[in-house]
Amino acid sequence: MAHEAGLSAVIVDDHPAVRAGVAQWLVTGVPPIRVVASGDDVRVAWTGEGAGADVVVLDLHLGGPTPATSELRRLTEAGRRVVVYSMRADNATALQCLELGALSYLTKVEGAEHLVEATAAAASGRAYTPPALAGALAGDRSTGRPALSARETEVLVEWFQSESKEFVGRRLGISPRTVGTHLEHIRVKYAMSGREAPTKAALLARAIQDGLVRLDDL
Repeated sequence: MAHEAGLSAVIVDDHPAVRAGVAQWLVTGVPPIRVVASGDDVRVAWTGEGAGADVVVLDLHLGGPTPATSELRRLTEAGRRVVVYSMRADNATALQCLELGALSYLTKVEGAEHLVEATAAAASGRAYTPPALAGALAGDRSTGRPALSARETEVLVEWFQSESKEFVGRRLGISPRTVGTHLEHIRVKYAMSGREAPTKAALLARAIQDGLVRLDDL
């Protein structure tokens, strides 16, 4: 992969040793990824330097019994690029996180190389599939129309009617980068449903099949 310069991340995990280890992996990885903030509460991703980080590395369990799925949803719906890094290795949790918009899901046994690759990919708005996630996707037999959020549907329709992400961003009052992140979330969701759409033409075909757009709208 092409190695981008100047990438940044914020780490949200309730274990100080994990935060320190992840930070060391990221800053010494290839490409190096600067850790601008870290903490045991998701608010660190919304305030200070963490608010502008390219990627949020998020643990699902932040000191309580309830997984931080609502926090994950809030981040992705705001266009943030999230890599979930969790102790949980069950397929259902991994697939749920992708459905909620995460660009990758890694277990904490998968090591530094996969985490650096996933974070660098997410910084560019791309999904990354480590071994455990590949197994979850291979075992998923769900098919049909993916569950897109209202914002994702809005971005998708505007993109089909526009020549560029910049124009979509101006229309919706968001950045071109956020537009790209929403489109990558949509592609991940289609791949999960067994209906990959790697190109704009393929995504348009899926959207027409699912009734999200009509030819008259284009």
